[in-house]
Amino acid sequence: MRRSIKSTARKRIFSLPLAVLMVLLLASTGVLAQQPASEIEPWQFGVSIYGWLPDIEGETSFSQAGGGSDFEIDVDNILDNLDFTLMGTFDVRKGRWGILTDIIYMDVDNSKNGVRDATIGRRALPVDATANVKVEIDSWVWTLTGYYRAIDQTGLTLDVVAGTRYLDVEQTVKWDITGNVGPIPAPDRAGDTKEELTNWDAIVGVRGRIAFGAQNAWFVPYYLDVGTGDSDLTWQGIAGIGYAFHWGEVAAVWRYLDYDLSDKAIKDMSMSGPATGVTFRW
Repeated sequence: MRRSIKSTARKRIFSLPLAVLMVLLLASTGVLAQQPASEIEPWQFGVSIYGWLPDIEGETSFSQAGGGSDFEIDVDNILDNLDFTLMGTFDVRKGRWGILTDIIYMDVDNSKNGVRDATIGRRALPVDATANVKVEIDSWVWTLTGYYRAIDQTGLTLDVVAGTRYLDVEQTVKWDITGNVGPIPAPDRAGDTKEELTNWDAIVGVRGRIAFGAQNAWFVPYYLDVGTGDSDLTWQGIAGIGYAFHWGEVAAVWRYLDYDLSDKAIKDMSMSGPATGVTFRW
């Protein structure tokens, strides 16, 4: 498949966020010694509600019950309907130490006729055959981290982040192959099956903001993490623009989340797209 051929190149690309992350972590350690001991500070809270409209890409090999051949397809060639999404973030901090949790739920499905980018038993569809396919995906992504505010200056903050990310995804596919299907065994010509995945990964990263403008009201938020565990590799990056008010802030960002799961039925999955949200602080 197209994405399998690019597996080696993708792993090289993953080294970029890891390298950037290491540079930022090393830079933060040099600042720690310059920071004065903080006095006792009150608890600070933040709640974010946001919407994310990602493109979903990935490759899955669906195993048929009853001994049929695997049906394999790139889900990004099918999906374009986001049925339901629930997303939010909760942040609590006292002094330089804090806890951050982020949760995403997505329900997406779509159907397409005349699809050719699929394989049956690792064999491409015959020249005169096409597949009618319906794909459904339900997924939860939960991130839970602790963080330390390594840099806290006017116009610049940087938090060192460490924690875990949980992925729960269920992919369902229904297909019906039509046309000149002579070489395809009868049990493989139609199917209805699903694959499920539960994944835990340890992650490390950085987050913060760069403020500018009058009273530093405008800011550039950034977030980067990388991790591994049940995944071969996972990483997430967020960057954009925001504006702060006395009660909180609004922001528009681009968010990218990637999983390399090459030894599983769900081989890889990525979600990327714009997100907008509002944060309330007290």
